Amino acid sequence: MERSQTQYVLLGILAIHPNQSGYEIRKTIEQSVGFFWGESFGQIYPTLKRLVAEGSIVASASKSKPTARRQEYSITPRGREALERWLAIPYREDPPRDEFLLKLFFANEAGPDVAIAHIRRFQERNRQILTTLEQIEAISRPHGSQFAGYRYWMLTLGYGLAHIRAVLAWSDTVLADLAANPEAPAALSLGAETVTSPIPHE
Repeated sequence: MERSQTQYVLLGILAIHPNQSGYEIRKTIEQSVGFFWGESFGQIYPTLKRLVAEGSIVASASKSKPTARRQEYSITPRGREALERWLAIPYREDPPRDEFLLKLFFANEAGPDVAIAHIRRFQERNRQILTTLEQIEAISRPHGSQFAGYRYWMLTLGYGLAHIRAVLAWSDTVLADLAANPEAPAALSLGAETVTSPIPHE
């Protein structure tokens, strides 16, 4: 049976930041890969327990807070080998599940006002994310080069910035089109061709 990707998220986090408690791992995920990877936080502690049992990580008493009754986790050589094997495997092409796009696709059944409301909410959320990513970029550039993974972190961050800026530009165009032509079918540009519907007709 295929195993959860959660284990590799935890191994990757601990490879970068050793000696973290379960709570600290969760916060690190939220502030890093959480921008593009929806991790099930309910799986963190069961997965940590299993990784300890198989020898991929070790648990020890807190070093930073010796009076606190908590455990901290660190990756082992066995865990690094498992992480490296997984990183070398081609990534899976998981089908996307985007409820915003699903509702936009069927929005003709509700009318342009509903679509506009969804798009404006979409814009607000993505502008918030863009602001956060730009702040991370500004903080990271002066100090980040001291970290071994800095180059790849910035490549990932650059993808996020480019993607969000692109979808915000798209959403501005869509809102203008819906406002100007609320009843007209939206034209889709596909390379050299332009079509007015994604649904094939016999």
